[in-house]
Amino acid sequence: MMFEITPVGVVHCTLRERSAAPRQPWEGAPEARLEIHAPYLDCLDGLEAGQEVWVLTWFHQSRRSVTKVHPRGVKDNALMGVFATRSPDRPNPIGMHRVKIVSVDPAGWLTVDALEAIDGTPVVDIKPALACG
Repeated sequence: MMFEITPVGVVHCTLRERSAAPRQPWEGAPEARLEIHAPYLDCLDGLEAGQEVWVLTWFHQSRRSVTKVHPRGVKDNALMGVFATRSPDRPNPIGMHRVKIVSVDPAGWLTVDALEAIDGTPVVDIKPALACG
């Protein structure tokens, strides 16, 4: 079965090279601005500064044929299947980023705190982060 994913926006940030992107947000990921495409502006309604959301991205520079990696790129770490890691290289390179909204501009800009995606990364979806329990 094949299906299509249409980006709803794009990431704008200071990370220009994949090699410069931190592996986790707490490892120095910068604030980012998400440019939401015009057909999806109404989707921003209800989002507020301070709210935590999941931003789903498409790691467009990932290698989709990779099935095993050395976690964190450290050769001393045993090879593991990509489903057991957070490697961006995977069959379907979907990124999941829990971020806090800094500001919402209804003209199509969502500013978020530490996001470990590079400039130009397509945004696939945004979902509220719910408390467990």
